[in-house]
Amino acid sequence: MNGWALTALTLYVAWTMTAFGVRGAMQQRRTGDTGFRGISGRPGSPPWWAGVLFVLALLGGAAAPVAALFGLPALSGDEMPAVRWAGLVIALAGIGATLMAQTNMGASWRVGVDAAERTDLVTTGLFTHVRNPVFTAMTATAVGLALMVPNVIAVIALGLLLFAIELQVRVVEEPYLSGVHGQAYGLYSARTGRFLPGVGRRQDA
Repeated sequence: MNGWALTALTLYVAWTMTAFGVRGAMQQRRTGDTGFRGISGRPGSPPWWAGVLFVLALLGGAAAPVAALFGLPALSGDEMPAVRWAGLVIALAGIGATLMAQTNMGASWRVGVDAAERTDLVTTGLFTHVRNPVFTAMTATAVGLALMVPNVIAVIALGLLLFAIELQVRVVEEPYLSGVHGQAYGLYSARTGRFLPGVGRRQDA
């Protein structure tokens, strides 16, 4: 168990440091801006909750393998090696897809939204197929890590992440992109799924 927990923690640290730290440093070097915009909205509003829950989900993702290292048991009594190996494969694929999607965004990469800012609408690379491939990849990574260390904290963290992403996309990012890009975003969202190809295409565009 400790071996899986240590592997999951190592992957998690590498993923978050690369996806946020290294990516932010690269963005700063290329554009003069780290790309971090922080939590949107006034305290207590849906956009604010989306940001807060996202942070809590990330903290929970780290806490799950740490708790396992200190003896928190898995939700199932057996070791479930096939499930854990599947989790490792899914997590690695998710990490790779996260970095690919971030690279596809180029100078438009942001963490959070500044309503007064205008960035280019990215529709190439992974964005050809789905509108939010970064979030799709992050979810896959979180699912994989939860399968590697399937304890109650991992399940709660995954649930928080799913809810935070849905809230962020629906109440923050989609209204922002629709307002900034207008018909171009409407046409794009009518032909691409929200998180999966063909699923969640806008019908009112």
